[in-house]
Amino acid sequence: MHKQVRFRVKKDLEPRQQLRVIKLKGSLISKGYTEIIHIMDQDQQYHLNTFETPPDKQNEVRQYIAAFISSENLSEAITID
Repeated sequence: MHKQVRFRVKKDLEPRQQLRVIKLKGSLISKGYTEIIHIMDQDQQYHLNTFETPPDKQNEVRQYIAAFISSENLSEAITID
């Protein structure tokens, strides 16, 4: 059974931030954490991004997302749920 990972992304981003968010999503797929990321509106300020990953990779993927947010200065743009 797969576990769901969720993170919120601000809708109003600068172009450079948008590219970094795309880079994060691409790296999650290329590293094999998921095959698809679902995006839906949470409210007027945020998109909710969800994907499923094997239970044994859940902590690893959360740490990867947190490290990416920190290294790319996206703490104001992305929040892990």
